[in-house]
Amino acid sequence: MILYFSGTGNSQYVAGRIGRQIGDGIVDLFEKIRSRDFSELHSENPWVVVVPTYAWRIPRIVQHWLENTSLSGNRDIYFIMTCGGSIGNAGQYLAELCTVKGLNDKGCMAILMPENYIALFTTPTREEALQSIRQAEAVIGQAAFLIRNKAAFPRPTLTLQDRISSGLVNHIFYPMFVHAKKFYATDACISCGKCARLCPLNNIRLAGGKPVWGKSCTHCMACICRCPSEAIEYGRHSKGLPRYVCPKDA
Repeated sequence: MILYFSGTGNSQYVAGRIGRQIGDGIVDLFEKIRSRDFSELHSENPWVVVVPTYAWRIPRIVQHWLENTSLSGNRDIYFIMTCGGSIGNAGQYLAELCTVKGLNDKGCMAILMPENYIALFTTPTREEALQSIRQAEAVIGQAAFLIRNKAAFPRPTLTLQDRISSGLVNHIFYPMFVHAKKFYATDACISCGKCARLCPLNNIRLAGGKPVWGKSCTHCMACICRCPSEAIEYGRHSKGLPRYVCPKDA
């Protein structure tokens, strides 16, 4: 069974492609996390978790969900992390999670996908995004091949920077940057409420027809990138940048 978490579609695309190639079903974790659904899941096939990279680790809300959800049946688990650059030393922390859960860690693979973190970086044009996805297809295929053949993912060579990024930098990054203080809606807002319905942490409500953000935010970028009228901004940084949603279906 493939479990995925995706704000702007990159990890959803990869999960769909893997699912088609290995002939397994996929489960969207957005609604499970949103509704705090920690009910047991069962699979006779290996577990495959596909998530974006947040500060060189898996998203903390996905980590929390995995820690609190029983995965029964097959004990093998693979992790696939979509990223714009590097996943650092994420694999070590996932191996520790597997030990706690009694799961057999089959490794973690990074798949470079188009940059979607509009809060800090420049998002690509549609043409640039499609080119990045084309380049990712070979690695997606390799991951599917290894999973289908029950082979472990290759273990990457780690650098000191990888360890620092997933350790110290991750711990500093979350309290300093992962908050909703800079989100706001412009007069282009059409009061559709899509942002509130999408938020995996129920952190957005409409007040006077416009979204208001609370204190819980994971920076998935679903609200800003999926707004149908592009009415949401993140401070001054997002102004004029393309809103990124994965331009391809699996």
